[in-house]
Amino acid sequence: MKSLDEAPETEIIRENNNWEPENQSETSHNKSLLLADPWKPCRRSSATVKGWLLKLRCCLGTVCGMEWYSYAALGILTAILSFLMDLSVTKLLRAHQWLYMKLEGNTPLQFFCWTLYPACLCAVASSFSHNICPFSTGSGIPEVRTMLAGIELPHYLSLTNMFTKFLGLICTLAAGSTVFLGKVGPFVHLSTMVGAYLSKLCTLMQANKKEKAAGEMLVVAAAVGVASCFGAPISGVLFSVEVMCSHFTLRHYCPCFFSAACGALTFRMFSVWSGDSETPQALFKTNFPAAVPFYPLEILLFAFLGLLCGAVSCCYLFWHRWILRFTKTNPTFIKMLTTEKGLYSGMVAFLLASLTFPHSAGQYMASKHTMKQLLTSLLDSRQWSSQSHNTSVHLGPEPLLEWSPSGSSVFLPLAVFLLMKMWMLVLACTLPLPAGYFMPVFVYGAALGRLLGEGVAYVSSTEMTSGQQWASINPGGYALAGAAAFSGAVTHTLSPALLALELTGQFSHTLPILVTTLLANAVARSGHRPSFYDALTISKKLPHLPSLKRACPWLPSTPVGQALGAKSVRLQKAAGPAEVQHAVNTSTDAQIPVVDSHESQIILGFVLRSELLMFLRHRNTETQGKHLDEVCCIHTAYVLLSPQNTVQEAHSILSLLGAQTLFVADKGRLVGLITWTEMKRILEDLAKEI
Repeated sequence: MKSLDEAPETEIIRENNNWEPENQSETSHNKSLLLADPWKPCRRSSATVKGWLLKLRCCLGTVCGMEWYSYAALGILTAILSFLMDLSVTKLLRAHQWLYMKLEGNTPLQFFCWTLYPACLCAVASSFSHNICPFSTGSGIPEVRTMLAGIELPHYLSLTNMFTKFLGLICTLAAGSTVFLGKVGPFVHLSTMVGAYLSKLCTLMQANKKEKAAGEMLVVAAAVGVASCFGAPISGVLFSVEVMCSHFTLRHYCPCFFSAACGALTFRMFSVWSGDSETPQALFKTNFPAAVPFYPLEILLFAFLGLLCGAVSCCYLFWHRWILRFTKTNPTFIKMLTTEKGLYSGMVAFLLASLTFPHSAGQYMASKHTMKQLLTSLLDSRQWSSQSHNTSVHLGPEPLLEWSPSGSSVFLPLAVFLLMKMWMLVLACTLPLPAGYFMPVFVYGAALGRLLGEGVAYVSSTEMTSGQQWASINPGGYALAGAAAFSGAVTHTLSPALLALELTGQFSHTLPILVTTLLANAVARSGHRPSFYDALTISKKLPHLPSLKRACPWLPSTPVGQALGAKSVRLQKAAGPAEVQHAVNTSTDAQIPVVDSHESQIILGFVLRSELLMFLRHRNTETQGKHLDEVCCIHTAYVLLSPQNTVQEAHSILSLLGAQTLFVADKGRLVGLITWTEMKRILEDLAKEI
């Protein structure tokens, strides 16, 4: 008879297809057992609740598999976290703005309020993250990419990491646009952590689907992170395909779209319930002209914008790689980033805030705007260059007063914004705190496109082009195309093109945005330059093969025979209990190779570690004198690698086949074996050579 505590738990972890009507009698039997236990408190209530849970489990299991409920829960939970984060950041930003306005008329106090507030928040975020969980700093996307490639990084999915990253990211975002950092990357990491815990819960309920649930859940979580940040499910899935998963299979599409749709819908519904909008709609409202969104000849200007964004992205990526190498080699930076992370973050944030002070250079960078307000103003469809000189036309206080101080031309603030934010963003990328880097480059690209659009609008209003009747040039369309092109060039992806359309709902600009993004990617990818996330992966020396291949194309072609480590544990077919015991104590591999003899080293196959443990546990006088091949089953190794096979080929086989162990043999003689642990060591050794 089952124990009193064990019976209900055994029923809970059964599969959906095992639930039949006769199981109800077994449930009632378990309930009677619970009621008969004199030592269990609240016996009747506990039995009633567990009985209802069993019935609910049975009803839900008849509709669809339990993993689909996990996908829906992942999207909803991630959207709730995103909304709570946005709400907290909004409150902190309003508090800073209120305090700054209360000090109106006292410039020194306003300066200290403007600079010390973000400096303290960044120092707190850095110190808190470093002391509680050092793995919570940075974007998190390079680590997630590495885990999805098959390498285990257990510390990056811990509950402590999730708690630390969530609070640290709130402090980072509350520092405002002075630090100029976003939340997309860390939120993808947070979504992956939530997905990891939901996969464990799904594993408890479906034991025979452990590998599928754990693998798919992390891929789905990467898509949900983007969808819950912007309410854009389609671009979130495309982003997951391009950036996250090296081998994205067809079975991932339906779960990704389903979970991303749940997250995006929940995020937008929270916006409605909080009063931010009247109905679920695009995150950034735009009013582009519908009659003539753009002229045919403007396609050439959009193509030029794509080439310009690609060239600027190459400069940005160059300086980003340079600053990463500098912080890894300069002794002063190494010491500060090792022992004084809070002080370093506070100093950098104070410097950035000082440069954006509204009474100094900040008036030429729209420094009072938040990240969302910056993007909203840059997407304005009205022509600032022509209306800023026309006193009879009032553009309103929102966009023009911030981008045209004292009624001056809008070209100077846009140019200053682009020049200053370039190196300021590169410097901000060195801050050791949770931060995202996608939204800043998205806004930067919008400013670059806005500058070109305003220039085209100004030229079209002159007498030379008045006959062409280009009076309705839309600079906001150039800003939208520039945002998609520059962010896509920096990350080497095309998903920002779709993201720009989902954020604004302006599908009339689909063609120019796609052309701009494609050309920007072509320029950025030329010369095998690594992307932004590849540079972070290489700087952190993470064992991610696609990133290493971009940095040094010859590294993945390294023969496996040159990269193998120490000689692996192996058993001969005539091994006795003593040799088996030594192999079990020495090796932790799930599959231990079996050779014909230690002299010939001809591989015969492998034996499972579980079978060896069972053999040692149940050995008696009857099996004491028997050999390994007489007691255990020797499984055939269907895939054998040659020492001449490359590391990339071995990595691809491990990923595509889902294998745990690959054996390397030279003319039938066992040379070594490759597991995911061994592959991680090989890739880490290759990363050190860069």
